[in-house]
Formats: sequence, structure tokens, C-alpha cells
Amino acid sequence: MNKKTIITALLALIALTGWAQSTKTATIKGYSPALKDGTVATSYIDNAPIANDTVVGGHFTLNVPVAELTHSDLMLNGEGCPNTSLSLYLKPDAVIELTGTDCLYPLWKVDSPIAEQQTSNRIIEHNYDAVKEYVLLCIGETTWGKTQHAVLKVLKQTMDLLPSLPVDAASLHELEYVALLKKNYDALDVFPYTQQLKELEAATAARAPKGFEQELAAIHALLYPPHVLQVSEEAVDGELFDLQGNMHHLFEAMVDGRYVMLVFWSFGCGVSLATLPELNEVYLRNKDKLDVIGVNLDKLSTWQKYAQETQIDFKNWNDGKMRRGGIDGHYCDYPATPIFIMISPQGRVIWKNMGYSIGWFFGMAEALKGPKQDNSSYLWGAVRQTETNAESTKVHFRIYLAKNDCFNIPKESYLEANGKRYKLTAADGVKLDVDNNPEVNTFGIINYTDFTLTFEPFDTIPESFDFKAGDGEGAFVIRNISLK
Repeated sequence: MNKKTIITALLALIALTGWAQSTKTATIKGYSPALKDGTVATSYIDNAPIANDTVVGGHFTLNVPVAELTHSDLMLNGEGCPNTSLSLYLKPDAVIELTGTDCLYPLWKVDSPIAEQQTSNRIIEHNYDAVKEYVLLCIGETTWGKTQHAVLKVLKQTMDLLPSLPVDAASLHELEYVALLKKNYDALDVFPYTQQLKELEAATAARAPKGFEQELAAIHALLYPPHVLQVSEEAVDGELFDLQGNMHHLFEAMVDGRYVMLVFWSFGCGVSLATLPELNEVYLRNKDKLDVIGVNLDKLSTWQKYAQETQIDFKNWNDGKMRRGGIDGHYCDYPATPIFIMISPQGRVIWKNMGYSIGWFFGMAEALKGPKQDNSSYLWGAVRQTETNAESTKVHFRIYLAKNDCFNIPKESYLEANGKRYKLTAADGVKLDVDNNPEVNTFGIINYTDFTLTFEPFDTIPESFDFKAGDGEGAFVIRNISLK
């Protein structure tokens, strides 16, 4: 273990134990006569809910434990409140008072003794009209185009203002947010201010005081990201810590011919938490074939605190970098959660997926047990077995879904190989062109069904073939089904 690794490990151990130490609190007081009783006010730190209160008579009070200067996102959930957040900066014993006359709390007056909050207030004041346009769009339904236009207007005005502000935690937070959205928008080719942002990043780094090296490095990595691994590329290793502070490497799990699935997730992400029961069960049933490494992206203290309250049977690790130059930069195309990366026993990325739907992990594991195949475009289903002879080709399937969900296999389904199509001739265990519900329960609300489809025989036996459930949009497809 080199010197850098030892220092990193020590810092992680300090962080892992530090959360449990007693902390002081910052107080957030809010009032608006427009707030409905029962509205819930919540303070989030590093995407995790830390404190909440219910509005009574227009008032709420949050006592938020903090040990140092801390950025918090305030959200109000109630009638008339926009689905967005307000940035607040907290310190021990500080009292922050919010007042407004409506429910548009990101635009309320914020009285605070904290200098960084003054910076944040100046940004809101400068962008008031543009922020109001965006906040109003966050109430009810709107179009992506309108929201995108409003967000870009806020980002442009923020970049115009930042050179006149001090370089502190608040201004760097805003610069990092602009860089983050720029990275997201790059995939849609809709961010027109790249050159201005790069010049602003360089100028900010040049005048920044000491102590912000990590924040500046994170912003730089967003603007000049490392290569993100794609399917078929060789996996890269990385150092992560377990909950006891022990260091591990990703490649530790690549033994005994097992597949490895990386799960990039966060306690602040509801979809991430929804994956855990199924993911735990699939891991426990398939440990001989599959290893799962959960790469948590939360702050170390948040991760350890909530991990103690959550059942996680697979490897639960964290690199301590909170997406700032961490291992996720090599694997994740987007700064989102959850993201799943499957690595073959040979150490290559074989599929990537984002989000979650019930039955995905059971279908994914089923594919690993059957003939070699690529079911990444329809993770609910997998081929279990194939039979090929001079009269026909039979393909045995299993599909996992929530018990009330359904699937449809059209009569126009076919196999594709040798540059031609082989028509479906018979079906057993499934009705064609109608909705079918899986009937056999396997775990919780997850059911499965087995069925067999028979196709015209191959005129020449291929090494592999594709199954396609017709040519409709979103059709059930499994590719590269091996006959070896």
C-alpha cells in the first residue's frame, strides 16, 4: 500500500467515525401566510433528509445537526409548493429565517449571519425573474422545452454574475451546478455556453483562495471528464471502502468465473432504495455466478448512518469522493442513480443500464444461467434453453414481472440469423397477440412465467441468433443468443 493510499484510508476512517460524534444544530425558521397546514418542510444534506417539520399557521422550524459550514437543500411539500429546492448554508448555532407571502419559497427573503448565504442571496436576486419563471414551471405539468429554456436562462445569468462574486463555498456550488447541467445537456447538444463556462472555470481557479482544491477539481472533471467506459471495453479497477473503513478493489470480486454487477446508488434516491429488496434476493440466490458491488455515492457519514438501518446483503462500498473524481466517472455516462454496469468474468463491460423496473434483476440473473445472450434491452426476459434440428428451432423463455403486469408476444415474432428471418410457427405456455400475466410467484410481488416458441428451422446452423417480438416500437428483443 503506497503513501497516498494510506493517507486516503486514514481520512476515510476519520470520516466514518466522525458522523457519530455529537454535533450542534443550525435552526431554520420559515413563515408564509400562504402555506397550508400540513405542508412538510425538509432539510436535505448530501441528498439525504436530515430534519423535517410540519407547517402550522404558516410557520415551520427545522433543527438541523451540523458540525461545520454545510450546504443544505430545503424542500416544501404541500399544496401550491413548487417541486424544487432552496439552497441554504448552515453553521452550528446559526439561525436562518425565511419569509415570504406566497408558496414560492426559492424566492423568499433569507436572513442569515452566514457569509456564504449572502453570496447565494445575491445570485437569487440577480436571477430573480428567470428563477421565478422556472419555479412557476415546477408547479403542475409543463413541457421539457419550456423547462429547458428557463433553466438555460438561469445558468447564463449565473455565469455572467459569478466573476463579480467572491470565490467561496456558495459561488463554487453554483459553478459546479452549471458544469453538472452542462454535462447532462451535452448529450442533447443543447448547451450553448461551453466556451464561456470553460473560461469562467479557469478564471475562478486562478483567483480561488486555498482550501477549495476538491471543489475546483470536481468542476474541472465535469468540464474535462475522463473517458467513460462503453460496452465491450475493458473494466478499470478502483479503490473503495467498506463500512468498517477497510479498503477494497473492484477487481477483488472478479474471481471464480463470476460476473460482477456494479450498482451506483444513493440513499437520497427513492429509485435506488426501491431496487434493494430484489437486488438482495437475486444476489443471495446467485452468489456462485454473480457478485454485486454497491458503490454508494453519498457522503461517508451519511452512508454509514443510513446503512445501519437498511438491509444490504451484497458488497456495500464507497470511494468517499461523492462523484468528485471518483470511480463513477469511469463508468457512468450521467450523474444519475441508480446506474448498473455488468462486467464479464473476462473483465469487460457487457451492458449498462439506468433506472429500475420490477423483475429486472431476476431476468438479468436468468440470462447468466442460460445460453450466452444479450438481454440488456429487455431485462425482464431471458432465454433458458434452445433446441435446433432439421424440422424446427425451439426457444425456451422465462419472463419476470410484477404480478399485475403483462407481456405480449405477437404472431409476427421471428428469429434473425444468416441474414434472414425465421418465422414463428407455434407457441406453448403463452397466448399470442394478447396480454399474458406471469402466474408463478418467486419473490414478493414478482411473478414469472415459462413458455416455448417454435420457429422455422435454420437452413444453416449459426453460431448465434437474435429473437425479436415483431418490429413494433419497444418490442421484446434478445440478441446474440449463442448456440455453442
